[in-house]
Amino acid sequence: MKLSLCLNAATGNLPRPSAMELAKKLGFTAVEFWEGQDFDITAYKQGLEGLTLACMGYATDFIDPNARTKTLDDFAKSLSNAKELGAKGIIIAAGQTLPDLSHKAQHESLITGLKEAAKLVKGTGINILLEPLNTLVDHVGYFLDSSLKAFDIIRDVGSPNVKVLFDIYHQQVSEGNLIANITNNIDLIGHFHIAGNPGRGEPYLGEINYPQVLKAIAEAGYDRYVGLEYWPKGDVVESLEKCLELYS
Repeated sequence: MKLSLCLNAATGNLPRPSAMELAKKLGFTAVEFWEGQDFDITAYKQGLEGLTLACMGYATDFIDPNARTKTLDDFAKSLSNAKELGAKGIIIAAGQTLPDLSHKAQHESLITGLKEAAKLVKGTGINILLEPLNTLVDHVGYFLDSSLKAFDIIRDVGSPNVKVLFDIYHQQVSEGNLIANITNNIDLIGHFHIAGNPGRGEPYLGEINYPQVLKAIAEAGYDRYVGLEYWPKGDVVESLEKCLELYS
C-alpha cells in the first residue's frame, strides 16, 4: 500500500506544478489531481519528474446515453494525457441523476459506457476508477452513492481494467460497514481516498479509525495507492507531515 497526495484538495489554490514541488519536498513519491483535459501538460509533466501520477480525472455523465459520444471523447482526451504523464488510473464520475430517464436506463447506460471505455484502456496499464460519492452531505443528486452498487456494476462490466475508487470518507457517510465492504470486494478496488469525517479534514481526526481500516486493507493484500483527498483544517505542511508519519 502506497500513499498519494491529492493536490486539488490538500494544496488548495497553489498552482499545480508548485504543489508537485511541495509534495516532493515533503517526501511524497506519488500525487494525483482531478484534471483530465484542458491543462498545461508540459508544465505538469515537468512538475511530475520524480513523482508517480497515481490517478487523474475526469470523465462524467456516463449515465446519459445521449451524451455518450461526448463522454467517450472526453475520456479519450484524458486517456491520451494519462499515457503521456504515466498515470496509473483515470477517475470516472457516474454523473447527476437524470429526472427524465428511468433508473434502469441510466444504470444500463453507465455499464455500456464503461465497457466502451474499457476497450480504449486495454493494454495500456491504466485502470478506469469508478467513484461512488455520498449524496447526504457533498453530492446531492449524484447517481451512484453506494460502494456495493458500484461493485455490482464493475462485475457486470467484466473488465480487469475497470475498478472502484473506494473513497472511505464518502462511504462512511453513505453506508458505513467499511472494513467488511472493503475486504469482501478488495479485488474490485483500484484506488482509495481518505479523509476525516465529519468535515472532510485530516484523516487522523474524526470518527473513522484509520489505523484499523488501513491495517485491514493491507492484510487483504491491497498494494496500490491510497490518496489523501482531504482539506487541511490547520497548517498545510504540518498536516501533511503528520499524515506521512502516520500512514506511510
